Amino acid sequence: MDAFYASVELLRYPQLKGLPMVIGGGRRREAEMFERLRQAWPDREWGPDTLDRIPVDFFPRLKDYVGRGVATTATYAARQFGVGSAMGLMKAAKLCPDAILLPVDFEEVKRLSRLFKSTILEIAPVMQDRGVDEVYIDFTHVPGGQREGGRVLARLIQKSILQATGLTCSIGVAPNKLLAKMASEFNKPNGISIVRPEDLESLIWPLPCRKVNGVGPKADAKLQSHGIHTIGELAAREKSWLVEHFGKSYGAWLHESAWGRDDRPVETESEPVSMSRETTFDRDLHAVRDRTEAGAILTRLCEQVAADLQRKGYTGRTIGIKITFDNFEKVTRDTTIEVATADAAVIRRHAGLCLKRVDLSRRFRLLGVRVGKLLRAGEAAAQEAAGADRHEPATDQLF
Repeated sequence: MDAFYASVELLRYPQLKGLPMVIGGGRRREAEMFERLRQAWPDREWGPDTLDRIPVDFFPRLKDYVGRGVATTATYAARQFGVGSAMGLMKAAKLCPDAILLPVDFEEVKRLSRLFKSTILEIAPVMQDRGVDEVYIDFTHVPGGQREGGRVLARLIQKSILQATGLTCSIGVAPNKLLAKMASEFNKPNGISIVRPEDLESLIWPLPCRKVNGVGPKADAKLQSHGIHTIGELAAREKSWLVEHFGKSYGAWLHESAWGRDDRPVETESEPVSMSRETTFDRDLHAVRDRTEAGAILTRLCEQVAADLQRKGYTGRTIGIKITFDNFEKVTRDTTIEVATADAAVIRRHAGLCLKRVDLSRRFRLLGVRVGKLLRAGEAAAQEAAGADRHEPATDQLF
């Protein structure tokens, strides 16, 4: 989906179309907004039915933001200034101070996400969910799926999604998921890009290595240190050289990816690997001086993860924490317990013990809790019934 979170807001506020806009920051406060509108224009009626008439000058600007939030997404007009997702809003404000800043409407985003996916399934039933705004679709056995190299079906999907949601999407059609992912970025917004096997040299090899989904900043920096900047330069290296410098598994994967090879199927059902919750504080906290506040935040995160697990029918055996310090250094710790759990108190107890293994002499700005090694609740019950021992840890915790 094209700038999905921002596009959801443009359905509500069409007067903002074409303007630089960033989604992120605080909570939605519609009631407060309507009250301010009534004070500014008492002779007019304001409410959910008049959102499209709110003057553009009324909307908050990024330059006025103060806090620790990050951008969820940005419209293409804002991206031209260098603003991108996961960027700190204070940094984004320096790049595009006059951009409009709006918070995420999570409920509406989830509703439209379900709607665009159900629309696709009516046309192409082999679909893999890749998060709130992205899917993989197998065209192979869909009637008309091969016409014009897949372009006809791609147009039908775009048109159907637009009719159902009012939103646009970009589609990449290719022989495999690796190439389709890259192709979907070629012609945004509302574009269709076709990559055939014979297009590898002309369309894929000139791209920087970071365009390969799975090549992160560290791997890219290491590749560049060896004079490898493009996918074509990566493809020119021998597989044995890549294995020597990047390890057996990752080096072999780099070689296959550079040559456009990917045999992963489109999976219609997949199990989550882990579930997590995290939060960035309004101010940096200290483990001793802010012990009560930090403890309450940790408890809330554990309760949220437990609720997620219970709602989706999972339990987990690995419990971990993540901390980002005031200098942005990140630290993680985890532990594996005998019996899988979705109990908030158990998660809280082990998360507290994980924190004891971290040097908390510095202030920290983010705290997260993660539960991994997930099992379906029924599988965990069978495991426990089979006689797995429950080892409860000591209760002395940092907070």
